[in-house]
Amino acid sequence: MTFVRTLLKQALPYAERAVTAADQAFSGFVQPRRARGKLVVQPYVGWGSPEQVEVQGRVLLPRVTTPPRVGDARWRNFLNIMRRLFSREVSGVEVTGTFRGEAVHSSSGPDGYFNLVFHPGGAVPAGWYEAPLSIEGRGEMSRARVQVVDHPAFGIISDLDDTVIQSDVTSMPRMLMTSLTGNARTRLPFPGVGAFYHGLVQQGGGRNPIFYVSSSPWNFFDLLWQFLSYRQIPLGPMFLRNWGFDLLAGHNDYKHGVIERIFERFPDMKFVLVGDSGEHDPQIYAEVVRRHPGRVLAVYIRDVSDAATDQAVLRIREEVRAAGVEMVLAADSLYAAGHAMAMGLITPEQMRRVQRSVARHYSW
Repeated sequence: MTFVRTLLKQALPYAERAVTAADQAFSGFVQPRRARGKLVVQPYVGWGSPEQVEVQGRVLLPRVTTPPRVGDARWRNFLNIMRRLFSREVSGVEVTGTFRGEAVHSSSGPDGYFNLVFHPGGAVPAGWYEAPLSIEGRGEMSRARVQVVDHPAFGIISDLDDTVIQSDVTSMPRMLMTSLTGNARTRLPFPGVGAFYHGLVQQGGGRNPIFYVSSSPWNFFDLLWQFLSYRQIPLGPMFLRNWGFDLLAGHNDYKHGVIERIFERFPDMKFVLVGDSGEHDPQIYAEVVRRHPGRVLAVYIRDVSDAATDQAVLRIREEVRAAGVEMVLAADSLYAAGHAMAMGLITPEQMRRVQRSVARHYSW
């Protein structure tokens, strides 16, 4: 097995270059033709500070997906997932975004992605805004939601799969069945997670920002956004991954990179980190604690793994505790909320809301 893994590791760069070359040849033929067709500008959630705001999105040819319903058949959900996965991106299209009177231009890249960076100059109060997006000659195409963050009590960085949304990432067959045949209304959150997150976001009567960092592809952005909205879980900027070879890159490196960006953008903000034991969140968050002394208030890890993995997490917990941060391995949202209340991260009333939410779930 070691020989096979070594061989695959050595072959991957050659395979990646071959696929890249084929993709470039294909794109050179098809992209000019796509650009002349009907285009869709799909905005993601903009984020930033009063000094700098980023809005990312994608230029695509439209694919029709049916609105999610609780009673949808699995085959219908599967077709919608396939339409998302096999998106038709369009490169070389100039997108113009406007935020607080500032117009910024960006050209879509090889996979259709564009990134707009605004510099409002520090005169933007914290809150939610909209940024119109347009393509020259075609008028306004869409509007991006933008969250501006300025001196909250703290921020929250959360994983999604098996932290917020039940995905069964520890079992590949179950994960594929859940992910490929569900929709935004049939996928299930963990009991009490919505109430717990609302408590963290609303602590002290303010508005603490929440950032979702997931290894899911950007193709699932609308599904995840609809899920959060439908389940009344606090909304916030999402950081997902590009579909294709990017998904084969190191999971740890990807998450570290995103978290470092968030920490760098808000150098004075402290954070609560939330993840699960199914992948590498404990190791990633432990490294964040080591790199940023004094900036992590608490780490909550949802326990979704077996006893052997739990033992490894408990060893990491001792390392994190030695750095002055508590890593809580929580069987459910109620246990995590109890610790958060003891730390003053949520109020007793918010704790009671988590209790009522969990009780309602188990009384069905």
